[in-house]
Amino acid sequence: MTYRMPEEMHTPRCVMRRAQIVDAEEIFEAYATDAAVTRFLGWRPHSAVNDTQRFLRLVDIEWQDNRGFAFVIRGLQERLLGMMHAHVSNLGVSFGYVLRRDIWGQGIASEALRTLVEHALLDPSVYRTFAFCDVENLASTRVMEKAGMQREGVLRRYFVHPNISHEPRDCFIYARVR
Repeated sequence: MTYRMPEEMHTPRCVMRRAQIVDAEEIFEAYATDAAVTRFLGWRPHSAVNDTQRFLRLVDIEWQDNRGFAFVIRGLQERLLGMMHAHVSNLGVSFGYVLRRDIWGQGIASEALRTLVEHALLDPSVYRTFAFCDVENLASTRVMEKAGMQREGVLRRYFVHPNISHEPRDCFIYARVR
């Protein structure tokens, strides 16, 4: 697939730009250490800013290889709000996201996800955009639905959320296709 995302995108309430190593300290402080934020993610809370730096080096390699696109989300006042992470595959583009806890429920994740999904579906090589979440993560189901995705079903024992269990858990899969 030849799809590539731009290094910066805008929504009515935020700016998303390519994540960089210089964002490490701010990401660490904003959400990477928060157990409530990381509960349904595929990684444990970071214990040192080096963990965040290591992650940002990996997403930089993904970007260079055209495999993934990690964006920091900033409010219009430059405050770090979270991150969107797109992965390109032969199936299309998949998305993951995380927001700092103090802005949950304000529609920022849905707004950002909708923007990325719509951008991806404009590309002629992308037929499918998708995301998944733990079946207990009802807030994330609302994010995907507000972004225009539809629930396709349950992926049984699909993903390990290490902050909940060491065994794979059931996940809802959502998609938006063209």
